[in-house]
Amino acid sequence: MKIEQIYTGCLAHAAYYIENNGEAAVFDPLREVHPYIDRAKEDNATIKYVFETHFHADFVSGHLDLSKKTGAEIVFGPSAKPGYPATIAEDGQVFEIGEYKIKVIHTPGHTMESTTYLLIDDQGKEHGIITGDTLFIGDVGRPDLAQHVISELTEEKLAGHLYDSLRNKIMPLSDDLIVYPNHGAGSACGKMMSTETTDTLGHQKKVNYALREDMTKEEFIDALLTGLTAPPGYFPQNVLMNIKGYDSLDEVMDRAIQPLLPDAFEVVATETDALMLDTRNAEDFTKGFIPNSINIGLEGSFAQWVGEMIPDVKQKILLIIYPGKEKEAITRLSRVGYDNTIGYLDMGFDAWKDAKKEFETSKRITANEFEKSYIKEKPLVFDIRKKSEYDSEHIIDAVNIPLNEINKHLAKFPKDKSFVLYCAGGYRSMIASSILKQRGWNQFVDVIGGFAEIAKTNVPKSEYICPTTML
Repeated sequence: MKIEQIYTGCLAHAAYYIENNGEAAVFDPLREVHPYIDRAKEDNATIKYVFETHFHADFVSGHLDLSKKTGAEIVFGPSAKPGYPATIAEDGQVFEIGEYKIKVIHTPGHTMESTTYLLIDDQGKEHGIITGDTLFIGDVGRPDLAQHVISELTEEKLAGHLYDSLRNKIMPLSDDLIVYPNHGAGSACGKMMSTETTDTLGHQKKVNYALREDMTKEEFIDALLTGLTAPPGYFPQNVLMNIKGYDSLDEVMDRAIQPLLPDAFEVVATETDALMLDTRNAEDFTKGFIPNSINIGLEGSFAQWVGEMIPDVKQKILLIIYPGKEKEAITRLSRVGYDNTIGYLDMGFDAWKDAKKEFETSKRITANEFEKSYIKEKPLVFDIRKKSEYDSEHIIDAVNIPLNEINKHLAKFPKDKSFVLYCAGGYRSMIASSILKQRGWNQFVDVIGGFAEIAKTNVPKSEYICPTTML
């Protein structure tokens, strides 16, 4: 069967493209739709359907733009109520793509409209299942997102629905089916997803904790909800955009591609409530940045950290970016619903310096410098990694404040004495540094290379050692 997984690592997102006899379908597309259109052109095919597995929370889907540009029919599963024209399929309904068949299997639990699509090839053989956030490799979808939109849909109720969907709809299917999920490791839509992005259903039945055959519903609900951290704040806002509709990416891009010379940039920054977002790497940012700007580097998990650190998707944004990276940054912001970029600094930060504008710097130290300081002075140390990373291994006496919780705990950072920040690899610590600088803190440093470099030194660490993921 001709199926292609189109994986976007920075969002840990998988869309799917299938084609047969000049007809194509796309499942769960990202906001920028030209790659799917170009892919269909390669096959001389017409995109007939855009299938959505559910109303996504972690990204804004490209179904509306893809439908508008190609005439493709948007399809949701049972109980979906979008605010725009779409086909609401019935459980068991079959759609045709050339000689392929797509069978709708309603699998509520992650959300009530969540749907799995069974793929049947031109010989009538069941090939695989596109599971959305119902079933991941090594995990299942979190059941606590819908309650942020509809309060009565509690996480316990949805977990119960998910248990029934998995046992009654998914697990009876053939073991040789290939599982095609919507996300892989790194997504906030689950808690223990594998780095693998496909597997057979039979193997998942053996290794996925949530598919244990003798598991009771109570055991399942407890296992699913234990250790579930709060979802990123932008998730409910993305859900509503996917339900109600949104501006086309072309409109977003037209508004955002506004090059501003330093004087004009300064005026706009002063006269609006726009947030100045510097997307350069940490090393360049620390050498010089515009006062009150924050740093979230484009080279990392950019969209996810924007979503974590900027509470309102409607926030106006001014970009400081490397020349030539403007469209990439705007596109990646729009993937998670941040559609209000109103301009960027023309020719980047160098233009700001050349114009003799005021700028600030931030101090960083190497792991070896930190080791010497730790032995001599034993400074106050903040570990801004996730709790799970901290629990695996950390510097003795370090205070754990995860980056996504920093704004709730600003009072814990002293202004009258110095301290040190570290993360896993130095990306998150610079985000934290920029936020603290913006709020008036100055007596601190962060560690270049983070815990990955500190681990090579003799700084005392907790005894239990487990590999951490560098971000």
